[in-house]
Amino acid sequence: MIIKNGIVFREDKTFVKEDLYIENGRIAESVNQVTDTTEVDAAGLYVLPGLVDIHSHGAVGKDFSDNDIEGLHEILQYEYSHGITTYCPTSMTLQKEKICKIFCMMENWQDQKGMSHVAGINMEGPFLDTVKKGAHLQEYILPPDISLFRECNQLCKNGIRLVTLAPNMEGAMEFIRELKDEVTISLGHSAADYDTARQAFEAGACHVTHLFNAMNPLEHRAPGLIGAAAENENCVAELICDGIHVHESMVRAAFKLFPGRIALISDSMRATGMADGTYDLGGQQVHVNGKLATLSNGTIAGSATNLYDGMCNAVAFGIPLEEAVAAASMVPAKSIGIFDEVGSLTPGKRADVILADKNLKLRKVI
Repeated sequence: MIIKNGIVFREDKTFVKEDLYIENGRIAESVNQVTDTTEVDAAGLYVLPGLVDIHSHGAVGKDFSDNDIEGLHEILQYEYSHGITTYCPTSMTLQKEKICKIFCMMENWQDQKGMSHVAGINMEGPFLDTVKKGAHLQEYILPPDISLFRECNQLCKNGIRLVTLAPNMEGAMEFIRELKDEVTISLGHSAADYDTARQAFEAGACHVTHLFNAMNPLEHRAPGLIGAAAENENCVAELICDGIHVHESMVRAAFKLFPGRIALISDSMRATGMADGTYDLGGQQVHVNGKLATLSNGTIAGSATNLYDGMCNAVAFGIPLEEAVAAASMVPAKSIGIFDEVGSLTPGKRADVILADKNLKLRKVI
């Protein structure tokens, strides 16, 4: 396939009008490597890498934690249709036995056409801080447990790409030192102070779960986890850009605090793509009104916005298009170690391509 005349997003974060070549599902170096010369006219359209959502619980009435393989298929179909071509289904804090069953569901996972590619699992919980539990059930929160992590990872054939833990919990530093070479370790759902967070980054953590949410605020005498993360040049920070979890001014501030290190995420729940109403998230009721999703006590829960819309929001908030696209594709792919396969339109990588017009209306997913 040849995508002609498009405005192609390159790995150096520039846009260039050029043709893009695809052969056997991979980006090809030149037209000489293409046997299928079917042409797609992309004149006037942006040619972007498929987006990579590394933190999403569900959509279209389904949730990964339902432990329903057909439900996961529906989520992945929805995500793919909205330009998210790579996806990490994300678990909640549940009973140990239920978590194990969910992870076991992915033991023999195989991607299917018309669905997002599953890059691995995001294990959000149960290793959290009850003070900053957010929408997670307190009764199932556990201290960081190396053996439990390895049991879950074995059940899904080493499919866990990302795990969140609170660094101020007992055993957290040992967990980080032991597992830092096996999985991307993210700090979040934590009231950790600056010194504790900095120690955790020095031990090997390199990621932050939904920046600003479920952590202490950045203060001039108590910079906390946010301050420690901003200083660490190896740390990637997730950002929910639904216009509710984080004010647009703080979205702009985040891109300045973490230059080239913001990974846009959706943190979407089953209400995404659905009408307003009451939905379940990890065993708790979530009330959705517009894009606002809250627990009965008013706590903001997961979002009702997909990643593509979040990227468009970032642009509307004043983030340069090049930075927003990179934050929704390149940065998350790098953060979980899959940038050799996805995240940019570089020869040899998966040909996950989306076409969008100048107003960022999605036109085609290839």
